[in-house]
Amino acid sequence: MKSRVAMVAVVLLFVLLFQPAVHGQEKVVYVAKVDGMITGYTVDQFDRYISEAERNNAEAIIIELNTPGGRGDAMQAIVTRIQNARVPVIIYVYPSGGMAASAGTYIALSSHLIAMSPGTVIGACRPILGYGQNGSIVEAPPKITNFYIAYLRELARMSGRNETLAEEFITQDRSVTPEEALKYGVIEIIATNVNELLQKADGMETKIPVEGKGRVTLHLKDAEVVYIEPSFRDTVVKYITDPTIAYLLLNLGFIGLIFGFLTPGWHVPETIGAIMLVLGLIGLGYFGYKSAGLVLIVLAMIFFIAEALTPTFGLFTVAGVATFIIGGIMLFSGAGGEYLVTGETYTLLRIAIIATAVLLGLFFLFGMAAVVRAQKKKPKSGREELVGAVGKVVEELDPEGVIKVRGELWKAVSRNGARVAVGEEVRVVEVRGLALIVEKIGERRED
Repeated sequence: MKSRVAMVAVVLLFVLLFQPAVHGQEKVVYVAKVDGMITGYTVDQFDRYISEAERNNAEAIIIELNTPGGRGDAMQAIVTRIQNARVPVIIYVYPSGGMAASAGTYIALSSHLIAMSPGTVIGACRPILGYGQNGSIVEAPPKITNFYIAYLRELARMSGRNETLAEEFITQDRSVTPEEALKYGVIEIIATNVNELLQKADGMETKIPVEGKGRVTLHLKDAEVVYIEPSFRDTVVKYITDPTIAYLLLNLGFIGLIFGFLTPGWHVPETIGAIMLVLGLIGLGYFGYKSAGLVLIVLAMIFFIAEALTPTFGLFTVAGVATFIIGGIMLFSGAGGEYLVTGETYTLLRIAIIATAVLLGLFFLFGMAAVVRAQKKKPKSGREELVGAVGKVVEELDPEGVIKVRGELWKAVSRNGARVAVGEEVRVVEVRGLALIVEKIGERRED
């Protein structure tokens, strides 16, 4: 009897111990920020943020979006990533004064839920090809425009949102306020902050299915909120992808290169110009983090090689080390890279990148010193190397004869026609054709 009571007590103890771990798991909602132009880097940001939420089985991820638009191919990649996310993705147009314009509208309509902060706008997403030389907009041809109309209408249809208004965002360049967007069925929530958003979204069903789960009812009330802060790289990229800054970097880069070529020997203008030019190309948004990192590493190698071939006493080395470090860090930050190597591993990786850059810099710096010493030496080859060598007369010089130098027999002519007997030592003072001009050891030269 006592054994049965003891067994029951043990079972109850195990139930009490393990029940909180099964049923008391805290709900977590991640919040991330995307601010600026939509580029290849933004694709990496969205993927990194969503992947972090997926790995931690979050209830949802809220992405605070403020963008004037950007590249169409980057936008489509983001839409695909959102619609294949294994957690609900809530696009929150924030803060007040912000917008989800152009490419941002497509991204919002592809999400599981859309919220807007008061004072924001959404819409105006007519596709364009760019800007003319006078600053005018270059309109996209009907073929492209019709494609994006169908694309946006389908995004709205899939999520049960207003297809007609979605089409007007393109055909009439229409934009709407949060109140209008909510009234016409484009968004689901108006919230002044994240906490209010969580309260209002609690109990709502996602507008599109979550990958592997179908349509999900959100349970966000009292969830723990975890903010994913943009990295330093994200902040830098945000500014250099601004079209104005990217344009200035490109032009200043070209000016630096031209000025450097016109003032050879200084090397500072072309060094700074090359860095600005590459940053400008990166700022155009055609690259992701990994591609940009590779471009910077290639530039670093060019600087190192230039240091060895054209010694600048450290200028190219410093530029190479700086670009190598930046490129290495960017190389391991895209496509979830910052979270693939976390904590101590990521710290060690950064140390390894910096150490490698410094070692490469020192290698090329010492290599440059060796090149400088080699360039200072008077070039000698073939018979010229015999000048200064000492030989022995094997056939009397009167004034011509034969001497043996370094194991070889040479025709020789004594300097100033002096007679030199067999066995005496002579020094080579000149090479003239196939003959060596020599002088007797100890003979005093008159010039």
